[in-house]
Amino acid sequence: METTLVLLKPSCVQRQLIGEIVNRFERRGLRISGMKMMQLSTEILREHYAHLVDKPFFPSLAASMQASPVIALALSGKDAVQVVRTMTGATNGREAAPGTIRGDYSVSNQQNIVHASDSVENAAIELKRFFRPEEIFDYESHAFAYVYGEGECK
Repeated sequence: METTLVLLKPSCVQRQLIGEIVNRFERRGLRISGMKMMQLSTEILREHYAHLVDKPFFPSLAASMQASPVIALALSGKDAVQVVRTMTGATNGREAAPGTIRGDYSVSNQQNIVHASDSVENAAIELKRFFRPEEIFDYESHAFAYVYGEGECK
């Protein structure tokens, strides 16, 4: 089992899509292992987007990420990182395929509803950035017996 980070961005929160987006992840068969609402600080944004801090658009990105609280999710399942990335679609909502979260709810590169970890390694780093260890739960999901075939999630 993998656990990955998803942030429901202010564009999701302000448009009142939280329940709908969380529902899509749950319907797919992912387990919510952690969830909380938080206001992002400039410090955490500079760390999270360290690869973009020197770009001219970073101030606009930071402002949009601080426009309201975000919802941080830890989602678990077999190949969770790739499953979530496929569900979210291309970063630019105009390029995201219909049926993906961004393809269905976004027409923007910046106001694109969700952030999702892009690798198992980054998921581990990002989960530690947004969650304390005691905020992520590893519990038996009885639904997994109906989501995965026998032996798939060992």
